[in-house]
Amino acid sequence: MDEIFDCIVIGGGHAGCESALALARLNKKTLLLTISLDAIGFLPCNPSIGGTAKGHLVCEIDALGGEMGVCADKSAIQIRMLNRGKGPAVYSLRAQVDKQTYHNNMKRTLEENTNITIKQAEVDEILCDGEKVCGVVTSQGEKYLAKSIIICSGVYLKSKIIIGEYSKESGPNGFLRSEKLSDSLKNLGIQLKRFKTGTPARMNGRTIDFSKLVVQHGEDDIQTFSFMTENPPQNVKDCYLTYTNEKTHEIIKNNLSRAPMYSGIIKGVGPRYCPSIEDKVVRFADKSRHQIFLEPEGLYTNEVYVQGVSTSLPVDVQKQMYRSIEGLENAQIMRDAYAIEYDLIESTELLPSLMHRKIKGLFFAGQINGTSGYEEAAAQGLMAGINASRYMDNKSPLILGRDQAYIGVLIDDLVTKETNEPYRMMTSRAEYRLHLRQDNADVRLTGIGREIGLVSDKRWEKFQKKQQEIEKIYNILNTKIKVEQLKDFYIQQNESVPTTSQTLKMMIKRSNIDIFDVNQKFHFFDEFSKRALEYVNTEVKFEGYLKQEEEDIQNFKKQENMLIPKDFDYKKLKGLRIEAQQKLDKIRPLSIGQASRISGVSPADVTILMMYIKNTR
Repeated sequence: MDEIFDCIVIGGGHAGCESALALARLNKKTLLLTISLDAIGFLPCNPSIGGTAKGHLVCEIDALGGEMGVCADKSAIQIRMLNRGKGPAVYSLRAQVDKQTYHNNMKRTLEENTNITIKQAEVDEILCDGEKVCGVVTSQGEKYLAKSIIICSGVYLKSKIIIGEYSKESGPNGFLRSEKLSDSLKNLGIQLKRFKTGTPARMNGRTIDFSKLVVQHGEDDIQTFSFMTENPPQNVKDCYLTYTNEKTHEIIKNNLSRAPMYSGIIKGVGPRYCPSIEDKVVRFADKSRHQIFLEPEGLYTNEVYVQGVSTSLPVDVQKQMYRSIEGLENAQIMRDAYAIEYDLIESTELLPSLMHRKIKGLFFAGQINGTSGYEEAAAQGLMAGINASRYMDNKSPLILGRDQAYIGVLIDDLVTKETNEPYRMMTSRAEYRLHLRQDNADVRLTGIGREIGLVSDKRWEKFQKKQQEIEKIYNILNTKIKVEQLKDFYIQQNESVPTTSQTLKMMIKRSNIDIFDVNQKFHFFDEFSKRALEYVNTEVKFEGYLKQEEEDIQNFKKQENMLIPKDFDYKKLKGLRIEAQQKLDKIRPLSIGQASRISGVSPADVTILMMYIKNTR
């Protein structure tokens, strides 16, 4: 008998986990099909969550009611805040996690949800009834029916592991690959292309001389990924810093003819912002060394991840190369570095809801859309799960704007701009990043998560309590302090002494004074949480910049709100260049704002389109 579900999620990686949980929490009967149960929530590359801009994504996932932040906090063995010297807009939380613990925690969370059925099976075919999906067929001939399907296949579609001249048709870390799903997508008229990514070797920590390396400690008393985490992670492991050297580079240069990406064995396009070490040596020939971080894979293993030395060089060259690095002279490789090629779709074929433009009910999320990274995948998975649920309920999709979230920036880039290489989220991609900080992700998005039904009563109650704290803090900031009481404090903080009384808010606006300095002196804020105080401190210090950014956002929204008819015929609009006609017809932007971000569409083209829309109105 055919089994019937509301939605089928294909793939148990970070996108698949968030999709399945979002659907289940929205009371949808969900089937999660994965090639291996051991691959659920697995981290095949870095043993970490977060990092520059990626930390923002994790906090946003959490604010909307997702799981990645909760799981990362439970599994963390070291936590740090990156970009401390660059201002709060780009502060980025990063955690080293125990890979096995993360997998176990995420798998258990899925297993305990009664709306989720988990099955280890490979999907061979997507079934459609006309222009709508209706089910899947597995390699063992089982048929499952559903109203919607989310494909979160990661790097598994016809994937190939490459090390030197050796190659193997395999998924990452020795998992099986997906053999026939690519062909099924092609048969549905979906365009596929080929990307490549890679991972460095894992070393036996017992054979590394850490005494030669620079230790990187974790930080205490900093924010967590999840707003719901009561007990912050403990820093129980250190990372270490070392560098490549001229000998390392010489070994690589002497063996470039054996490097698959230079010999022509690798056909897929690799990531620009996370290149292999051989690519770094060639592209940055003027640099005498490159930074390497040694990261523990977990508490119960000696495996160490060598971040910064991803490669697909032959194993004999890998051994020479790694042992030329200070501290690794006698290191034993436990897992060889490798490159992996895989199929993916052209993400501009998707709507901003992540549903395919031509096949109703078929959603895509994660690396199959051309992204790299766990966090980007999880963010898409969450949104695909939400929108698949809303599709089945005949509700309009949830589409976050570029002014609302990094998630909005990510998805808009994917569906609007062609990804010619694996896409990585960076703070520089966000136009309004002072508004899109980590510390205000809950303020920006928890209300939205509550409205769609993903934010629990407990989370909502905690959020409201923080909002009440913030309101009280702002009221206290109007308190005035007499000059006589300020003199010593201002001198101590290396600030010029004022001539009149000062409000607490005026004091915090000073360069060398923050809300914690003020509280240490006057104790007005002892009762309030650190999260609430940090939020207010940033909002007050950057008040002028935030107001200017808010004006920019309002101008941005004017174009975003100028909608283009779905059936608009760009070929009939006189004055548009042929390239613009073709690009607009391919992407089918929903608004003037989205049209303006399409590569190949000039400001003049946008002006012509905007004038026509206005006149039509």
